[in-house]
Amino acid sequence: MTATIHRRTLIAAGAAAIAAPALAASALAAKPGDARFPKGFLWGAATAAHQVEGNNVNSDLWAVEHVTPTAYSEPSGDAANSFALWPTDLDLVRNMGLNSYRFSLEWARIEPVEGQFSIAMLDHYKAMIAGCRARGLTPLVTFNHFTTPRWFAASGGWSNAQSPSLFARFCERAARHLAADIGYATTLNEPNLSGLLGIVLPPGIGDRLMATDRAMGEAAARAYGVAQFNPGNALWIADPARVQANMLAAHAAGRAAIKNVRPDLPVGVSLAIIDDQAVGRDSIRDAMRAKLYLPWLEAARTCDFVGVQNYTRSLWDARGRMPVPAGAPVNDAGEEIYPASLAGAVRYAYSVAKVPVIVTEHGINTADDGPRQRLIPAALTELARAIDDGVPVRGYMHWSLIDNFEWVFGYGPKFGLHSLDRTTFARTPKPSAAILGAIARRNAV
Repeated sequence: MTATIHRRTLIAAGAAAIAAPALAASALAAKPGDARFPKGFLWGAATAAHQVEGNNVNSDLWAVEHVTPTAYSEPSGDAANSFALWPTDLDLVRNMGLNSYRFSLEWARIEPVEGQFSIAMLDHYKAMIAGCRARGLTPLVTFNHFTTPRWFAASGGWSNAQSPSLFARFCERAARHLAADIGYATTLNEPNLSGLLGIVLPPGIGDRLMATDRAMGEAAARAYGVAQFNPGNALWIADPARVQANMLAAHAAGRAAIKNVRPDLPVGVSLAIIDDQAVGRDSIRDAMRAKLYLPWLEAARTCDFVGVQNYTRSLWDARGRMPVPAGAPVNDAGEEIYPASLAGAVRYAYSVAKVPVIVTEHGINTADDGPRQRLIPAALTELARAIDDGVPVRGYMHWSLIDNFEWVFGYGPKFGLHSLDRTTFARTPKPSAAILGAIARRNAV
């Protein structure tokens, strides 16, 4: 999951900055409950480079957004113009009362040509990290959030046997320039679902998107004159087992490269974990968990923490994934809104990985902010109970800071704590931003 937006003037930035504290003040009037969080808990919001920066012309995704056929409903274009407006975004995070910000490095900007690293782009991300520190925000930096350089995809992407060493080289070079002031780092974003998305996508949507995605990859291979063009956020993957093996190796190599530069930097990996629940006798829930998560949760045992990204739950009986229960509240994509799913996913991840947890994504796809306003305190209350039960959760990053480019679905889905005007790039806080900010300021629900 992820996000994007941008803005042309500082006037709009000022409006958002003024409105957010006012909303937060009204939310702070609410009486704190008993759900308290540990001292030093990380409260943040998250974005990803391709989804918010804009004009990421050297990336694999920019390439496939512009071939025919394409699985993308629209191109990313300017996104949120966060490449220019990152100071505005950091001000939004600070003004909400949060103390951390999760964002990603764009590999395609840093290494636009194989073996050629851009000092200017490394300096750009160094300025962002320094900007976080100047605002009292702990930067949680993802080294790769789906998108890869166009040259990497044209050489086979994660199917290429050299992909782990290529990724490790990038991590080492980026870490040498940036690691000194990073607070926490993750290597990869949701690698556990690469090649396995067909299992978790709704059958009708999944089948259609997979077919279009395959045709899109073939069109890109023709356009660039290569045998295979495998983007990092592909839905259809010819050899999922090979990709999974290479990404596991890439994570290990990337983690080692970062640690070699700065041994004391906490490094983990962010995993997409649904709250899977067993229904009836002979449920296949445990088999699905083994397929979707187990290799990566085992790999996370050597990490300093594991990132958990959760949005909903799944019910599994003996035959497969069950439909959403009748009458259950749903988001704009028809998925169940189930606040306890976050704590369920966190409990499961810790039970296997046995390392501290940071919630690196959690949110809801809804144009109506009301469900988001209700979800945040309800989910965090359950998360606090998991902490009270001994699960070492270190932080919570809400997806997303702003409405953004949601991959194949374009700008339709709304996950943001702030809305985006795609003409002026103005960010406007939603009431949910004040609710999360009030909880963060109190360190309690």
